[in-house]
Amino acid sequence: MSAETKPAAPLAHAVFDVGAAVAALPERSSTMVADHRFTEDDTASARVFRVYAPTPPHSHASCDEYLYVLSGRCRMRFADEPAVEVGPGKLVVFKRDVVHSVQEILEEPLVFLSVDTPRRVPRDIRFVSEGTGTPDTFMRQRD
Repeated sequence: MSAETKPAAPLAHAVFDVGAAVAALPERSSTMVADHRFTEDDTASARVFRVYAPTPPHSHASCDEYLYVLSGRCRMRFADEPAVEVGPGKLVVFKRDVVHSVQEILEEPLVFLSVDTPRRVPRDIRFVSEGTGTPDTFMRQRD
């Protein structure tokens, strides 16, 4: 496999084709989110992900997230604050443990470039309300 498809961690340097990774994301998914990971270093991870359905309020314990909207538009909510609309060119930043959600997808495909510090563990998701999701219904998991 090439460094573009599955890099060895940690990387000293790399160049990734973000457009090709976005194009390879599935048109549909049985999960709320599907991603393509570029890096898996302990200190940070980088990935693109597509949101297929609104996500219920949840948080992550392992990382802070920096999300850059590549395409689509949505309404996001953070904690108890009013929802905000985000779209292409917007940078969304939130710290670990901050409850957030995608309340409504306004335009598809909704795709983000994400940098997580430190690395986001794929199964790290805590839903606020029991029964609204699991790691397996949230994001496509790989063995």
